[in-house]
Amino acid sequence: MDEIARLIEPQIPALRRYAFALLRDREAADDLVQDTLERAVAAWSGRHRDGDVRAWLFKIERNLFLRMVQRRSRAGREVGSEALEQVPDPCADPEADTGVKDVLAGIAALPEEQRSVLLLIAVEDMSYAEAAEVLGIPVGTVMSRLSRARERMRGFIETGRNGFLRRVK
Repeated sequence: MDEIARLIEPQIPALRRYAFALLRDREAADDLVQDTLERAVAAWSGRHRDGDVRAWLFKIERNLFLRMVQRRSRAGREVGSEALEQVPDPCADPEADTGVKDVLAGIAALPEEQRSVLLLIAVEDMSYAEAAEVLGIPVGTVMSRLSRARERMRGFIETGRNGFLRRVK
């Protein structure tokens, strides 16, 4: 158990950042991290001893996130009393954190594949190879998704629009 704690504990802050970036809800992010850690401890004996623990944990977290998204989409959107807590304060300065909210909105508007790559590389400072291992895709695919994500973010920041119009013939 000491080995597990020694290897997993330093990864918890990064797992929390990634979960929050995916969910944008602290409680849900903490729940996702908790589920990730429970799954990792339960599967510890089955992991590759020479594998990257960090990438393995992020892979578990991302898979749990994707399952949660699938369940939510089947069940429909749930709105509870906590939605009232998210109503903006009319007395607050609307310009104070507009830039941060714009960037977060741009990231949230990205397709999941691009968002995951962008977060793993730009926020968690993973290499292309590490991100490819987490996502289970080739390094070239990581590079192209990152390029498209960066391009869409530039366009969003410049225009303030998160969608691209396509010409249909």
